[in-house]
Amino acid sequence: MFIIMLLGGACGFKGIITRSGLKQLSTVALHIVNPLLIFMSYQTDLNRKLLGGLAWSFGLSAISFAAAIAFSTLVIRRTRPDFELERFASIYSNCGFIGIPLINGIYGQEGVLYLTAYITLFNLLVWTHGYMLMKGSRDFKAFLNALKNPSVIAVVIGLICYLTNLRLPEIPASSLELVTSMNTPLAMLIAGATASQTNLLKAMKNSGIYIVCGMKLIAVPALCYAIMRLTHAPELVVMTLTVACGCPVATTGTMFAVLFDKKPERCSEFFAVTTVLSGLTLPLLTAICIKLS
Repeated sequence: MFIIMLLGGACGFKGIITRSGLKQLSTVALHIVNPLLIFMSYQTDLNRKLLGGLAWSFGLSAISFAAAIAFSTLVIRRTRPDFELERFASIYSNCGFIGIPLINGIYGQEGVLYLTAYITLFNLLVWTHGYMLMKGSRDFKAFLNALKNPSVIAVVIGLICYLTNLRLPEIPASSLELVTSMNTPLAMLIAGATASQTNLLKAMKNSGIYIVCGMKLIAVPALCYAIMRLTHAPELVVMTLTVACGCPVATTGTMFAVLFDKKPERCSEFFAVTTVLSGLTLPLLTAICIKLS
């Protein structure tokens, strides 16, 4: 995955993937490939073990987000000039772009199935709490927009099909599987190209980048893992959600920053630097968690 990300970076440097092309690729990934992968993860036989793991995943995802929000509020004070950007970046991870291909590569469809719970809560919270945090005021209409997110819709339809044992015929299913196989290379090409368009040396001069990297890549996932270990949840669920928590900063923050005119270039720096560093921190985090389990 990291090698593919480097290839994406080279494409960005050479202009093979332009800024406009990057937006189009991101739209394809977010609105087509990711939702299809989520939906196809539910195209499996109904199993009590999987259903129980999914219930655990929803519960622990809610706890993880609550812990991340409380911890970031405690650590990143309002006295900091860009506290909204830093809090948002510390809480919300790129669990779709990076998380799905990573979990799919490590744990397969069962891991992706559990990850859908985290992604569902992410989409609901990022468009409510995250939206209001970046806007600086309350806007509960954002919750309705969150329900229209393609990934949330994919979870709802997929869950209905899973519980009713409704399966796609072989030909359309195999076609959609080919589309979902694009997820990992497409996501990594996008991540690499995005990082290549950011001045990483300039980003390192901002003290906020160190706070965000420390929180998003180390402190928050470590805290969430410690809390989840106190429960009797299945090991695969705990590991899946720990990886989701430890993914780099969500690109949604940059979009909100553009919308509310709050230094989008700073959010791009958070995403780029944490994406590059996650190539080291995610394997390390996973190895330590496996060692402790």
